[in-house]
Amino acid sequence: MFKYPPEPPSRVPDGDAAIRSTDSDAALARLSAVQKQYLVDPYIRFFVPRAHLQPPRPPLINIGTYLRGVAIDSLVDSFIAINMAENPGKQVQIVSLGAGSDTRFWRIAAGEQKERIASYIEVDLPENTTKKAMAIKKSKELSALVGEAKLINGGMGLHSAKYHLLPADLRHPPDQAFAALTPDILSPSLPTLLLFECVLVYMTPAASAALIQWFVDRINAPLGGIVYEMFGLNDSFGTVMVNNLRIRNVSLPGAEPYPTFASLPTRFTQHGFQHAHALTLKDIRQQYIEDEELERISHLEMLDEIEELELVLAHYAITWGVRTRGPPSPAWAGWGLKERSQEDEDDE
Repeated sequence: MFKYPPEPPSRVPDGDAAIRSTDSDAALARLSAVQKQYLVDPYIRFFVPRAHLQPPRPPLINIGTYLRGVAIDSLVDSFIAINMAENPGKQVQIVSLGAGSDTRFWRIAAGEQKERIASYIEVDLPENTTKKAMAIKKSKELSALVGEAKLINGGMGLHSAKYHLLPADLRHPPDQAFAALTPDILSPSLPTLLLFECVLVYMTPAASAALIQWFVDRINAPLGGIVYEMFGLNDSFGTVMVNNLRIRNVSLPGAEPYPTFASLPTRFTQHGFQHAHALTLKDIRQQYIEDEELERISHLEMLDEIEELELVLAHYAITWGVRTRGPPSPAWAGWGLKERSQEDEDDE
């Protein structure tokens, strides 16, 4: 799910097929990180054809996938925890835009936070949601956690009591793309967390802005957002990344308004979010992963190219923000990742 600048393929997919193929890359990367014991995810194998035959990815990709995974997991968990502290007994809803093969719903549904989720909504292109709906129906493990569900739109989507899989093109006007998000699925009164993992970067800035604003206009409760994407594409490394993706017919129009690290929080502040922050994966590795955990993953695989690793990690960032209703809340202002403990810093 971490994406390293790809090598040009021998055959180039056209149009949306190229964008959809990035989800396959992400799923294979997460599968590899799980197989190599960086991450625990018993569900990703159900979304990768012939998972047991897939070769592992290079250590650099595994480490990037690990950092992305644990950081977003931590942000999601803390969003839920802050909401419970601020609004005891009130559930949250999560909307994953461009969800692809993400497994977060199943990991939450099998864990301690399952009763804190009122609704989990995934939206993606119809080709991706059709594949996912089929995988869910085919797997007893996935179906058991989804519960009783019915296929919709000719098998392109799926509805259950808590989980909703909806086909839509996010580049279309939101009122059109989200016609199925009726109040009984997306409540305007519940705290809501939006997830954008490598999706906005493929959209025009106007389409991305309209997408976020649509939720701002409808949610009358705390609204959080998490974005994971590449940035800083104007240097030599970024140029290689952009050129290799262009060969695959993939462009990154959404990166243009956010060329620097300092510009990333404006993704949210321009929509009235009171609190917004960003960290690169390099920051997260250096300051937010405990030494014990860094030691553990260092023994999983041999990695010699530390400088290359840090160069790659410096071009990927996680940005998060929250828009609250009512007076400012210190708890929401503090939403973020927990820095490495002071004891670890003293030992270095």
